[in-house]
Amino acid sequence: MGGVEAGEDTKDSKPEPKGNRGISFLDFIMRIFAIVGTLGSAIAMGKTNDTLPSFTEFIKFKAEYKDLPTFTFFVVANGIVSAYLAVSLVLSILHIVMSGAKITRVVLVFFDTVMMAFLTSGASAAAAIVYLAHKGNERANWIAICQQYNSFCDRASGSLVGSFIGVLVFLLLIILSALALSRN
Repeated sequence: MGGVEAGEDTKDSKPEPKGNRGISFLDFIMRIFAIVGTLGSAIAMGKTNDTLPSFTEFIKFKAEYKDLPTFTFFVVANGIVSAYLAVSLVLSILHIVMSGAKITRVVLVFFDTVMMAFLTSGASAAAAIVYLAHKGNERANWIAICQQYNSFCDRASGSLVGSFIGVLVFLLLIILSALALSRN
């Protein structure tokens, strides 16, 4: 019934567990959900900018995501993770069709873990900067800028939500894959 991957022994192959197909379908749906969260976060942060009006029209103060390297890293990390998730949909479909596949599932667990760490680092770094933008730091003489740049801070804060949802989805994907591997 199930396909055999390269490198797997066919002599004593067991029938595919029936619950793995459901796990694989849930894996596919969760990957689509994570793509929406991470891609939405990258787009929202990438379009984040605000201009502070001044008393003259010749001097304008702008705040953009490109002004802070941490936000640039956040956008790049979310973009890379979104691309990875889109590519991994192919393997997820393969697992729906061939629910007994082990090697590709182990590969997915490995890369999911790497991408979760990458996404967590980008989101955490951006969260630290957003916190400083909201609260400032008196000891370092950094003032809070969110009183002046309201829409910039609101968009930056909102983009963090999708990224941390992506981290949570990756955690659930890794647990699902481990469950499917333990059933084989």
